[in-house]
Parts: sequence; C-alpha cells; structure tokens
Amino acid sequence: MEKTFNLPYEPPVKYAKKVAYMSMEFAIDQALKTYSGGLGYLAGSHMRSAYQLKQNLVGIGMLWRCGYYDQERDGHGNMVAQFRRKYYTFLKDTGIVVDVIIKDTIVKVKALYLDPSIFGTVPMYFLTTDFVANDGLSRSIMDQLYHPNDATRVAQSIVLGIGGAKVMEELGGVDLYHINEAHALPVAFHLLSKYGSVAESKKHLVFTTHTPEMAGNSVMHIQLLNEMGFFGTNSLEKVREVTGMHGDHFEYTPAALRMSNLSNGVSKLHGEVARDMWQNYAGICMIKSITNAQDEKYWTDPILKKALEDNDDETLISRKKELKKTLFRVVADQEGDLFDENKFTIVWARRFAGYKRPDLILRDYDRFVKLLQNTKYPVQIIWAGKPYPFDQSGINQFNFMTNLSYKNPNISVLTGYELGISATLKKGADIWLNTPRRPQEASGTSGMTAAMNGAINVSTNDGWIPEYAVDKENAFIIPEADTSMSFDDQDNHDNYYLMTLLENEIIPMYYEQPEQWLQMMKNSMLSVTPMFDSKRMADEYYEKLYNQDVI
Repeated sequence: MEKTFNLPYEPPVKYAKKVAYMSMEFAIDQALKTYSGGLGYLAGSHMRSAYQLKQNLVGIGMLWRCGYYDQERDGHGNMVAQFRRKYYTFLKDTGIVVDVIIKDTIVKVKALYLDPSIFGTVPMYFLTTDFVANDGLSRSIMDQLYHPNDATRVAQSIVLGIGGAKVMEELGGVDLYHINEAHALPVAFHLLSKYGSVAESKKHLVFTTHTPEMAGNSVMHIQLLNEMGFFGTNSLEKVREVTGMHGDHFEYTPAALRMSNLSNGVSKLHGEVARDMWQNYAGICMIKSITNAQDEKYWTDPILKKALEDNDDETLISRKKELKKTLFRVVADQEGDLFDENKFTIVWARRFAGYKRPDLILRDYDRFVKLLQNTKYPVQIIWAGKPYPFDQSGINQFNFMTNLSYKNPNISVLTGYELGISATLKKGADIWLNTPRRPQEASGTSGMTAAMNGAINVSTNDGWIPEYAVDKENAFIIPEADTSMSFDDQDNHDNYYLMTLLENEIIPMYYEQPEQWLQMMKNSMLSVTPMFDSKRMADEYYEKLYNQDVI
C-alpha cells in the first residue's frame, strides 16, 4: 500500500488545513470494537461528518486487542467482563512501522488503515504494537482500552501520541494535531522536540477537554512518566519549565492547556465549568465552547424521519410502535420479559458511572414500587450500560438492578451496550431518562440521538440540555437542585421532582393526551437538528479551533 493518505475528494478551501484527530476510542461501527462510551460515540460521529463535509482530516486511533470488554452474565445472572481477542479483516496493513521508546525499549508501532468506503468516514489509521516484531510485554500494551495498570496506560499514551505523530510524518505530515482528552499528550512533547519551543510547537496542537470529572483528568507521578518516555527526548528540567509542573505529580489537563494553541469544552455549560476549573493555572490557552453533536444520518431511523418531513402522523405513530417491538424482542431474548408496545417505556442507557445516577429513580423505593404497580398507567423500564470493568461499585450497582429486574416483569436490564443495542434502545424508547448530577455531565450525547428518533428527554438541566430543551415543549426538565447542598440532598431533591413529573405530568399525558404527546415527539425530533447534528460540530472545529491563528 502506498505510504500516503489520499482523500476521495477535494476539500473545500475552508477545510484545507490538514488535521489529525487523535482519540483513544472511536465508535465507528458495531463491527469495530475500539470504544467504551461517549467519547467514542462522539469521535465516530465526527469522523463520519468530516467525510460528509469533505474535510481534510484523518483519524488516529488504537487497535485494542480485546476492545473495551464484552459484557456478559455468569450462571447467577451477575455481570462478567470478558476479554476476547478481536480480528478485523477489513483493516489494511499500510506497511508503515515506526519506533517509539518506552522505558528505554524500542517498541514497534504498526499502522492499519480503514478506507473511507467501508464505513463512510474520513481516512483512519489504527495503531498496534501487537505483532511479531515486539516482545510480549510490548504487545500487551494493546490488550484493552483504559487498562487498569498505570504504566500500561502511560505506554498507551506514548503509542497514540508519539507513535501517531510519527505515522503521520511517514504519510507526509499534517498541519495540526487535535487531541481529545489528554490521552495523546505525548504528541505535544514530540512537537516540542521537533520545533524547539512551545511558542512554535503549539501552533500545531489543539485540545478538547471532555469531562469535568477528575477521573477523566489524569494525574501521574512525574518520575514514572519520565522513566516511561512520556516526554520523548525532552529532559525533565525542560518539561517542568514548559508545563509548570514542579512537584512530584504531573497533571495532564493543565499541561495540555499550556501546550496547545486553543482548547474547548464540549457544551456552553461545560466551557464555563472548564474555565472556572482551570482559571488559577497560569499560562493556559483560551478555552472555548463547541457543543458536541451526533451524526443524524447514521443514527436516525429513515422511516421516522420521512414521516416527520411528510407530516404523516399515522406512519410516525405506527413506525414508533414497530421500533418498540424491535427493542422488545431484544428484551425477550436477553431477559425473558414480554413487553407491550402500547405501554409507556422508560429507557436509561449510557456508561454506568456514579455521577450519572442510573439508580436515581429508585431512591424513594416505595414510591418507585407504586409507579410500577399502577395498573391504570402501566410502566416499563429498561436499563443498559457498561460500568468500567474494574469498578466494583459500578458492577455491584448493575447487578443490584439486574436482580431487581428478575422480581419485576416490567423491568429489564440489558447487557452489551454497544452501537447496535444503543441504536435499538433510542429508537424504541418513549422517554430517554438522563439523570447526571449537575454540573458534572460535560455534554452527554445519548439524548441527542434518542431525540432524533422520537424519544422525549426527561433530564436534569446539565450538559447539552440547556442549549436544546424547552421545558414541556420538546423535553421535561427536572428543576435544578442547589449545588451547594450535599450530594445526598441533591439526589433526594432530584428524585422527588423526577417522580412528581412522571406521576403527575409525563405518564398521564402519554395515556390521556396522545395528540399532545405526539406533538412533543415531533418537537423533540424537529429541534434536535441541525444544531445537534455533527456536521455543525465538525464545521465549528475548523472555524473556531483549526483555522485560528496562535493566541
């Protein structure tokens, strides 16, 4: 294969700058398991929309040997994380192999190519160390996404950041690197070595922070990073000078903010939160706001979309019921529950994480049971999502809800939350329940794709929601809790108002005011595009980050 990347189109002038988009995860297709959750879904949509807009952009990712993990159950019904080797015959060997130094060892990094014609993305390169030129330890770097071992995660960052940059140089180079989270931060030090100064190297780097959660803003011991080769050929003294990290601990995010030309948060609210989080750190770049979005073409059911465009209410209603039936066949297959397409269906589905509060609706358990037992207004509830495979608290929570579902025929908890089931859930939901503790959700994107398919968001006013929702017109908003209260009090507040909304407004409307419910469905679909279609987002990245002069 020729060692260059060729776009299958001529980019428009405004997209002429050549950009390499680096991410640890990409959710491109169900067949390619290189993602865990929201970041991957976002990156996948970005790659598809960049292709649709004919942008001069390529994706750089990692070819995980076992993906994230396969979510299954043991003989007692409890969640099990299985790590199985994956094989992808549609990825092509580029013939490009570059060297990176990891803990004084030369590690070979191979680049595999995903052609735009396969899944409708820009050209993409997936990096791997898992081949015969490397020893067993070097090959194990690619075992799984977000490895629990610190040293392995550092090695993964080196492969993505430095290895990815070297692959791009083999392909003729790029004008700009875009790193998502600080996972690929070693590219900044590679650029520093190449150009000799931060002032020059930052012209070639932009940065997106995707979360205000500290778990997503890595901190490592600076000596470990130095020993592993995270800083490339730069001395520790030079690193301390350019990053301002003079203690034992190295903070990835402020380092990225100091070494980038520009950065952004992923919603208007998150931009404000990020600026507040890092305001006391000297020398950081400007943090803008570019709200996340999803690829409408990929996610929206075409029959639903056409029915909406034609104002064909009959088809809209009947198609929604068919999509519910499709979802319920998955429920029956996995859980043995027979759900009814005529009954009100709540779906909560996303990454299982504490701040996202999958169990918020259960907090007043007696009230929850009364909701389930209401024969006048029957309710069906589906949960799905993957906890981090080494987060025992999250796994225990998932198992608790699974065991609860075995005692209630109108509750189901699904495994295997990946692109395929995600789409099925969004198309089959009546409401999409979104319950993060405000303001901890940077953006969230699952509600966007649910809205594209006629699911009405019921949500805390967090992330992207303030930019979209008009309460009781296209969504239902849980009144904001005072964030100065304890988490316990905030959770009690949000549970009370969620249940009140469900009992007094949402469920009665579904059963007693079908015309009003239909109008909210339509409003939900009409107002989510084009603002939350990822073509808008991909265009904004060129306008607000890529094409800007050094600040």
